[in-house]
Amino acid sequence: MNRPLTIPMLLGLSLLLGWLAPAAAQEVEASDMVRGGMQVIQMVDQGKTGELWDGATAAAKKQVARSEFMAQISKARGPLGAAVQRTWVAVNRQVVADSNADVAGQYVSIEYETRFTNTAANRNSMRELVSFHLDRDKIWRFSGYLLR
Repeated sequence: MNRPLTIPMLLGLSLLLGWLAPAAAQEVEASDMVRGGMQVIQMVDQGKTGELWDGATAAAKKQVARSEFMAQISKARGPLGAAVQRTWVAVNRQVVADSNADVAGQYVSIEYETRFTNTAANRNSMRELVSFHLDRDKIWRFSGYLLR
């Protein structure tokens, strides 16, 4: 059984998604976040996890080394094979109060139901959760990936 990835994976979405320019949280459409989450997951699918880490904020890089980040994702995703079907199932918003300004703020999480080529017969699909954080500079950035 794969253990969940709970490592923050922060990436400036401005590198990936020119359409997610600086904006207040209420101005960001759920459909934009779903598309942004899909782009991030596709980078994971393509083994571009090093590129994800390279674009991460300083706060994320403090929490996990590049090599560990890449190894954990590879260990969790590798045995599953390729994604054969992926559908978003939920979009959630949350406000987190924290004394650390890099952690505090608004988050949007998108949950996808995904079938992989190598998932066991008794487990037809898995859940992937991609989270974004609205940073102090008002740019949404990738903040997490969880596989369960």
